[in-house]
Amino acid sequence: MQRVLVLDCKKQPLMPCHPARARKLLREGKAAVFRRFPFTILLKDREGGAVQNVRLRLAPGSKVTGMALVADFAHRGSTVVWAGEIAHRGASIRKALEQRRGHRRFRRAKLRYRPARFLNRTKPEGWLAPSLQHRVDTTMTQVTRLMRWAPVVSLSTMLHRFDTQLLQNPEICGAEYQQGELQGYEVREYLLEKWGRTCVYCDAEHVPLTIDHIRPKSAGGSGRVSNLTLACYPCNQRKSDQDVRAFLAHDPKRLIRVEAIRKAPLKDAAAVNSTRWALYRKLEETGLEVEVAVGARTKWNRSRQGYPKAHWTDAACAGESGAAVRLQPEHRPLEIVAMGHGERQRARLNRYGFPVGHKAGAKSFLGFQTGDLVRAAIPKGKHAGVHTGRIAIRFRPSFALKAEGADKPFDAHPKYLTILQRSDGYAYH
Repeated sequence: MQRVLVLDCKKQPLMPCHPARARKLLREGKAAVFRRFPFTILLKDREGGAVQNVRLRLAPGSKVTGMALVADFAHRGSTVVWAGEIAHRGASIRKALEQRRGHRRFRRAKLRYRPARFLNRTKPEGWLAPSLQHRVDTTMTQVTRLMRWAPVVSLSTMLHRFDTQLLQNPEICGAEYQQGELQGYEVREYLLEKWGRTCVYCDAEHVPLTIDHIRPKSAGGSGRVSNLTLACYPCNQRKSDQDVRAFLAHDPKRLIRVEAIRKAPLKDAAAVNSTRWALYRKLEETGLEVEVAVGARTKWNRSRQGYPKAHWTDAACAGESGAAVRLQPEHRPLEIVAMGHGERQRARLNRYGFPVGHKAGAKSFLGFQTGDLVRAAIPKGKHAGVHTGRIAIRFRPSFALKAEGADKPFDAHPKYLTILQRSDGYAYH
């Protein structure tokens, strides 16, 4: 069960408590709500207290990063008391930059008197592309916040090392980390992520999957990762030594999908490779002890303990200290979605990239800004009732409210709104 974060009257972190205890403290007036997401209470008349060692564990990913707070209890051992998953927006950042680049190149093609500026920019050492730097910054933002709201004394992270040459040829000589008890775990984990953890031939889930050669080795197929896929045991037996084109001749749509996925680039692996050391250096700057793990060891820990695959369970099982961790598989982590802090672009562009107007310079209106979590008490009309959700402001007294459980946003007057939590660039579920 997700525990509630607790602060004393001086806003110093104490041990997270059970939700039932938090409700009792709030009901008796001994505590107040400090923050809605993650839910944190502030004790009114207590300063300091005994705390156990709490380790913050991370499982960095290209699209989602898992987080888990693991407390070392004397009678229960290492136990997950809080978990969360951060959904990054690197893909949308990259798309916006590509669109801006296209507009810029089009304008300069039409305005030939402007000199070229592609050689007058320098990049500092350790520079990362904005879509990659975003992954590091977003993760560190959540790490810094949890260090303020929980008694974190140490950190653990997965220092992924996706060897793209090894992924293309798993039989490469000299790959020492693929020898021994963990042999093949890096390639297998990559295939699980690439093919969605399902049988590619029948879409079976939650069954043991075997590695299958798309073009069989008997017909000259190689062991490159682009020639490997995942299949359940019955499908693997039926396919035998057939080529995938012959085996899926009756299902051309599935064949097209298999061919498209097998040729997909290794961009996710490259993104993790590019950011792993930058994130590790940022974690070291916190001054806390940082434990380093690899993906193979993390999967080994999780598999040995029988926990389901999830980003937060990977985080809980990261490192040598993750070999014995207690967690509830039905535990629901806090979903944290990076939404950004607005946009810096002030001009409205036409489809050719030329400005046709300008956006309002203010980010707030009537004390509200886009992304605020509000409670709306609407007295009458189609949407009468009490709603909770995020708002998008307009510069008139009619905001768009995306309420919990609603299919689409609806209009709400600001006089009916009460702010529950100010916008911080993230959405929570």
